[in-house]
Amino acid sequence: MVSLDIPGFGEVRIRHLVSDFTGTLSEDGKLCEGVRERLLSLSESLEIHILTADTFGTARAELEGINCRVYILSGSRHDRQKEAYVNELGPEQVFAMGNGKNDRLMLERARIGVAVCLREGCAVDAIRASDILVKSTVDALELLINPKRLKATLRF
Repeated sequence: MVSLDIPGFGEVRIRHLVSDFTGTLSEDGKLCEGVRERLLSLSESLEIHILTADTFGTARAELEGINCRVYILSGSRHDRQKEAYVNELGPEQVFAMGNGKNDRLMLERARIGVAVCLREGCAVDAIRASDILVKSTVDALELLINPKRLKATLRF
């Protein structure tokens, strides 16, 4: 668990990392450099959940060996499916990461929502729904590894 008190933002007790895969943890179906090591480290203190439409069909293989739950979305309204998943976990305990329009509801519901802008870009709706915008997946994961960065960014 990651715990801290952020002045003006409140008490934060994160138990779950919920992330999109394509365009957030990966580019063109391959995990971004440095992500595997950070996910392995974070899996010792957090439950990791990957929610993805798996555009390239590589999510399970790329995440092999990492203690995480991979949920492949099907059908339509992936935005609602992701939101429901976060609601089931208890949104006040969730740190969510995403970049797509279909991530906006989970980013908004999570205690802390982080928009990740890689080469694929980031939907404006995802940015608006987030608490923080970062330029890399490593930067997003480092917020949990070094939580004082969250405090510095979110305090008011």
